[in-house]
Amino acid sequence: MQGFLFPKTPSGRSSLIPPPPWHYSGEMLTVEYRTDPARVAELLPPGVDLADEDPGAVALIWADWQSAGDDLSETLDPVRSQYKECFAVIRCRWDGKTWSRCPFIWVDKDFALVRGYHQGYPKKLGDIWMTRPITLGRAGPRLEPGGRFGATLSASGRLVAKATWKLASPARAPGFVNSHPMLHNRYWPAIESDGSASVDELVTMRGFDSEIADVWAADAEIEVARTPADELFLLEPQEVIGGYYHRVATSWKEGTTLRRGGS
Repeated sequence: MQGFLFPKTPSGRSSLIPPPPWHYSGEMLTVEYRTDPARVAELLPPGVDLADEDPGAVALIWADWQSAGDDLSETLDPVRSQYKECFAVIRCRWDGKTWSRCPFIWVDKDFALVRGYHQGYPKKLGDIWMTRPITLGRAGPRLEPGGRFGATLSASGRLVAKATWKLASPARAPGFVNSHPMLHNRYWPAIESDGSASVDELVTMRGFDSEIADVWAADAEIEVARTPADELFLLEPQEVIGGYYHRVATSWKEGTTLRRGGS
């Protein structure tokens, strides 16, 4: 039986995802803002502390991706390669280092969902939309001062968050919150359903062959809603730090297990 993940078959073609490495190319819209640091602390696992500087800083990021395995076969079958996501990033301290961490994330395709479970992203299904930049015509913004973008996140038929951006000027980097190695938890409950875990790991990862381009700083506004089944509102915006647009590419092959147990 072949396949990196289920379902396994003699050919392996039915696997939801191919074996790593995985390659990503896309664009991101980011809002960085401040929230109550106490709420950030509530979302950290045992033994992980708030960041020393600006502990309430949060990034909410919308991304439009094309992804593929090493043979790039998905690029000829775009339904298996294209997806969008929206994710929150906070920062924390562990083992004397500053890390980025994703407490909430939504995607719109099953392969992206389960790929995230392998990496430690707590992905849920959602409906994600974001404005595309244009190079011809008038049906969208250009990458120039004054270009306006919008994005929305909905889940279970309810609006979770929305944001707008107005491009101001080129920037050197698309913010600071999502700039560190990721600190994630991989968790899966035991089949006995008795509170024990089959997988309980603190892990880290970072991509390779990463590139960024067309980085723009922007004036941004954001709203986060209260919904019955999603708790992004725990990171309620109190003050906008800034906004960004940029193009991005990266590849990912493997992570590192830092600790087992105690999530």
